[in-house]
Amino acid sequence: MKTLLFALGTVFFFSGGQFLQEPKENRIELNEIGDEGILAQEKIQVALLLDTSSSMDGLIDQAKSRLWNIVNTLTTLRYDGKKPEIEISLYEYGNDGLSADGGYIRQVTPLTSDLDLLSEKLFALRTNGGSEYCGQVIQTSTNELKWDNNKNSMKLIYIAGNEPFTQGQVNYVEAISDAVKKGIYVNTIHCGDDYSGQSGMWKDGADKGKGEYFFIDHNQKVIYIPTPYDVRIDECNTRLNNTYIYYGAQGGKMKARQETQDMMAAEMSEGNKITRAAAKANYGYSNAGWDLVDAVEMKEADLSKIDKSTLPEKYRKMSDAQLKAEVEKMSNERNKIQKEILELNTEREKFIQNELANRGETDTDLGAAITKAVLKFANEKGYKQEKQ
Repeated sequence: MKTLLFALGTVFFFSGGQFLQEPKENRIELNEIGDEGILAQEKIQVALLLDTSSSMDGLIDQAKSRLWNIVNTLTTLRYDGKKPEIEISLYEYGNDGLSADGGYIRQVTPLTSDLDLLSEKLFALRTNGGSEYCGQVIQTSTNELKWDNNKNSMKLIYIAGNEPFTQGQVNYVEAISDAVKKGIYVNTIHCGDDYSGQSGMWKDGADKGKGEYFFIDHNQKVIYIPTPYDVRIDECNTRLNNTYIYYGAQGGKMKARQETQDMMAAEMSEGNKITRAAAKANYGYSNAGWDLVDAVEMKEADLSKIDKSTLPEKYRKMSDAQLKAEVEKMSNERNKIQKEILELNTEREKFIQNELANRGETDTDLGAAITKAVLKFANEKGYKQEKQ
């Protein structure tokens, strides 16, 4: 993903440790973005702060299992009928393998819409140690991340852990106060019982952060309910993957990353594999940085300027006209497949909710807590949920 800088009408991007001028033919002019301008679009920004101390393996497993459910919930939200941009950041804290000077805190990803990157980094997390400083990780994420200034954007922090909220030299009350001043709501998820969560000041943190407080069993296995739609969605996902045409110096590597994250999701559970497929059918999953179909749709690539030697073998000797026709063909095919996945997933979700109701069960894990809070804040901010 390129980081863009605008200066005196010139566009630069940061790559390989240096600033390079973007070739004019590859630029998106600001007047092509739309009447509202690129800065006017609402965003949903979510920072996940996860305790990775030794006792938190179950929490990390829940996060891996529920990532795509969370993404799928976010992509149902609309503001004035428009689709907001979705960005998610990941922090780990409380891990003795991290720097003591930094409070045992690490930004794993910045706020990003690159969902495969987020998945890759989440699956790479390992627990160790530790000393959990909730106030400091809230302060760090509040100050480090590029939070949006649009008053209609949703900005949410979710911090999950099990030790008292009061640990460390940074006062959590002050850290949360600074977040709230920026319009960031702080939600707390205590990994343990309610009494320990309240006495450990996790509920107080949520109250002061104008957020929601939850307590969960972080060692609970995520409920997987097989449905009649799973096999068909999985088959659609295989067809969907065949519509991607990688390009650029990193294109092949990024396509391989996509396939690896499919595999990682499948290793967690059959349900996780299916929810990732549903996420890939939603607008929030875009790969314009390496996929020619997305890049052309978003006007981020000029086919006549593409280095064809970076394309898959079958496309390298095509004329510009042939390549354009192939991109259009793949785009149409992808749209059909994505529509089919979303329709199947709607029926799948109905089936799951009916089955849970029949069993007298509810989801009470990390993903369920985050989803519940997201929908509550969405309603308060004027966002409407649109079923896929």
